[in-house]
Amino acid sequence: MAGAKISFRAGQGGLPLVRVETATSLAEIYLQGAHITHFQRHGDKPILFLSRQAMFAPGQPIRGGVPVILPWFGNRDGQPAHGFARTIPWELLDVGFSDGDSARLRFRFPESAIPQGWAKFVAEFEVIVGMELEMNLKVTNVDDSMAFPLESCLHTYFGVSDISQIEVNGLQGVNYLDALDGFSNKTEQCASIKFTGEVDRVYQNSPHTVEIVDRQWNRSIEVSKQDSLSTVVWNPWIEKSKRLTDYGDDEYLRMVCVESGNVKQNQVVLAPGKSAEFGVAIDCFEL
Repeated sequence: MAGAKISFRAGQGGLPLVRVETATSLAEIYLQGAHITHFQRHGDKPILFLSRQAMFAPGQPIRGGVPVILPWFGNRDGQPAHGFARTIPWELLDVGFSDGDSARLRFRFPESAIPQGWAKFVAEFEVIVGMELEMNLKVTNVDDSMAFPLESCLHTYFGVSDISQIEVNGLQGVNYLDALDGFSNKTEQCASIKFTGEVDRVYQNSPHTVEIVDRQWNRSIEVSKQDSLSTVVWNPWIEKSKRLTDYGDDEYLRMVCVESGNVKQNQVVLAPGKSAEFGVAIDCFEL
């Protein structure tokens, strides 16, 4: 096919979906949460993982793809995990096409959906679909009366052949918070992170590129970042998978989360009128 095509349709559960097809790739983005659920180069395996038990219903988070996390990361008493932005329909502001083979979509979180008591803010999420998947999240505090403490993250689920056979590279020597050990501070000693059990780590001050090496599928996924200081690595393994109602018991075998953003010690506090922005580019290469 020549150029890129955009179509609008009802997705799973009847939720509005934007389908993007280019000469090289296919992506699907739900308006709820501005949530990318699929990215795949033609003829290749999908790069993103989506749970077969994901819930597609108004107000429910979607398990897999790229959840947009803000204004907080993780659990908060009496509040939804990972903030409220991923369960609210975003507005599609505009769509553009490059001279080459890519499409650009820009989404905005509706100001009317900001809960009472929070600073007024503008959040815009730009997605570029081409040979790579590029994402940029910008949040601006437009409230003259208060500062805005912000944690933001693109909680990306990647598809893999077998979690026990892959490696995550690029984090050696980086300090991290181990969520499985009371968020204690540790330092990554290994050049290659391998998985033999549950992993839930928040790597701090890690702006560099991270690589997911999958020799069984003969591919390497590169996650490069701009202005993102946090990298979260997560796999729920066996017991937690059984506790998750929107996730298959054995699906931990076929995914790994390598998330990008600014959370925990890397969170920002936006003064009135100030912005925070970060970008992520996902590429894939044959080994």
